[in-house]
Amino acid sequence: MNKLRVIVVDDSALMRKLISDMINEEADMEVIDTARNGEELLTKLSKNTPDAITMDVEMPKMDGVTTLKEMKKRNINIPVIVLSSMSHDGAHITIDCLAAGAFDFVEKPSGTISLDINNIKIELVRKIRSAFIKMQGVKENKVKVMEKSHIFNHTLDIKKNNDIKKGNNFRSKKIDAVVIGASTGGPKALYTVITDLPDNLGVPVFVVQHMPAGFTKAFAERLNSNSKIEVIEAQDRMYIQKNVVYIAPGGFHMEVENDSRIHLNTEPAIWGVRPAVDKLFISASKVYGSNILSIVLTGMGKDGAQGTVEIKKNDGITVAEDRSTCIIYGMPRAAYETGKVDIVLPIQDVACEIAKAVSGR
Repeated sequence: MNKLRVIVVDDSALMRKLISDMINEEADMEVIDTARNGEELLTKLSKNTPDAITMDVEMPKMDGVTTLKEMKKRNINIPVIVLSSMSHDGAHITIDCLAAGAFDFVEKPSGTISLDINNIKIELVRKIRSAFIKMQGVKENKVKVMEKSHIFNHTLDIKKNNDIKKGNNFRSKKIDAVVIGASTGGPKALYTVITDLPDNLGVPVFVVQHMPAGFTKAFAERLNSNSKIEVIEAQDRMYIQKNVVYIAPGGFHMEVENDSRIHLNTEPAIWGVRPAVDKLFISASKVYGSNILSIVLTGMGKDGAQGTVEIKKNDGITVAEDRSTCIIYGMPRAAYETGKVDIVLPIQDVACEIAKAVSGR
């Protein structure tokens, strides 16, 4: 069996050993080399071409962000999983790495003894496999999946056109709130959407991005500094206002309450994640009824599918990202397969669709 080949990059010898051991314990993976920084990695890439790279974000000589930018300049298309500490600086650098082209990130182990070390290993190897599959174009059943994607896009276009002909144009529906869910690939997708929203959108926007505690604040701050609309990390009991994007904090489910406030809680994870998209969608559907627009973006798993069903049950509008622009076509596919998605859109069209739906155009 051909193993998935990985290069581990970290300035700490201890971390290189720890991460290499995690990977080498998997029957289908092997670490073929290590590097102490981005400069050394680039040299080694001239001799070895791995299937994936794990890389620390904070390194001497050439850090993670600089390395990713240099890889892009040299047209080196190897998926990179970055590892970061939960420090304020580490979180901000991680968000910069994602913007620079990193496939995803994992919280960095704090040492050889950690209660969460096994969870980190599970997440790391899962994301390495996902990155490899994405780069391979999902070879297994590729033609079948592509055909199915073409068919359902065509079907949804017909449904949309028939609704308009019957006078049931959803654009005439009043929209009071927008809810968005995303996971792997979400930071880049959300950046595309949110930075293109107008400052006078006229409704609140609620976002769940699967991300650990400590990183969502940095993500919200980056979005806010590059957007026309205000973006903040949500707080418990915060009053909901129009023209504000609320990012669910890592480690907390975010729900909408009837008293126009946000409720954060630490109830059990759903689908292994907290915050969960389904929690947000279902609670928002109860409050806003038919006057809500939901959007499921790129991500692994099926979080958001159940929420999509509930929103459609209450006659809201439901959208899923098109497979062609997804980093991982998991969550949007699960939402579509419920039969309750109204429209499928490439990521670059989502912000425009939100603005049109809210304005009634």
